[in-house]
Amino acid sequence: MAPIRHFAQQHRLTLMKTGSYYLTHILVAAGVAYAVTGDLWAALTLSLLEPSVQAGVYFFHERAWARRGAG
Repeated sequence: MAPIRHFAQQHRLTLMKTGSYYLTHILVAAGVAYAVTGDLWAALTLSLLEPSVQAGVYFFHERAWARRGAG
């Protein structure tokens, strides 16, 4: 558990930004999916699937940019 705790402390800001982005993305995706489909269950499914993948991608994207700025 110590390596996970160390990782979380070391990347706290990036993890917080990732979480904030994830929640915002879910809300936007749900609104758009509901407007397009008119089906609440389809909107919820779509809004959870795509942002979940995107949140992981965003974290690594952010780390790549941080490395680029540090180098």
